[in-house]
Amino acid sequence: MQLIDGKATAAAIKAEIAEEVKEIVAQGGKQPHLAAVLVGHDGGSETYVKNKVLACEACGFKSTLIRFEDTISEDELLSCVDKLNKDDDVDGFIVQLPLPKHIDEQKIIEAIDYRKDVDGFHPINVGRMAIGLPCFISATPLGIITLLKRYGIETSGKKCVILGRSNIVGKPMAQLMMQKQYGDATVTVCHSRSKTLKEECRAADIIIAAIGQPDFVTADMVKEGAVIVDVGTTRVPDATRKSGFRLNGDVKFDEVAPKCSYITPVPGGVGPMTICSLMKNTLAAGKKEYYK
Repeated sequence: MQLIDGKATAAAIKAEIAEEVKEIVAQGGKQPHLAAVLVGHDGGSETYVKNKVLACEACGFKSTLIRFEDTISEDELLSCVDKLNKDDDVDGFIVQLPLPKHIDEQKIIEAIDYRKDVDGFHPINVGRMAIGLPCFISATPLGIITLLKRYGIETSGKKCVILGRSNIVGKPMAQLMMQKQYGDATVTVCHSRSKTLKEECRAADIIIAAIGQPDFVTADMVKEGAVIVDVGTTRVPDATRKSGFRLNGDVKFDEVAPKCSYITPVPGGVGPMTICSLMKNTLAAGKKEYYK
């Protein structure tokens, strides 16, 4: 069993990005600029945004953090998005999700200029990805594809089961894994209503678990030699930790790992690659790689 080290892979990619940014700036080019909008004080979101700012520093990007209280109105947030759309210095920006209940997330996502949508959530980017056109790809699926490639894991013609059908991970992951230029695999998507979920998993060469239930994937669901990618990050109480909780994946790691050829840990697997993919998208935005 080999551990897929997302932390080390992300660090290597960020170093490569930093080198490229140094060259761009040395040749008189513009330093890529990522802005992040954070509404309220959700613990998980705070951590993510802090890590994104640190990643920008590591990559040599300029970064701006815009904070609002969770009492902000939808109109005020839309006007902030409009301002960022029009700011020529900002190459890409994200509005950190989830947003407070009184704000329509989809409305905010669609208000973002798709040419600056480095999260890859805008319907134009989602649609272009689905038909294989160049675009910003949602950061977690892009991070997973990058990990599989960097570790030389064969995906072409393999049976891949994806657990979960969210717009952020499950659906885009399925699209990428079945496309020729990415996974080229035979893909099955399972979810809470799937009657044959365990049987599907047992037949899979690759399982990508993004169902949001701690320890959901157990040893009896995994065949010998399978590749397991664990996207789950649920905070579970843990009295032995200073924070009072630990991050738990969707896979029961201790019992599943011995059966695998490759497996991602939680934390330190997919998480760091998500932020690293956001950096890749920001660099592409700065270089006007997909959209002029």
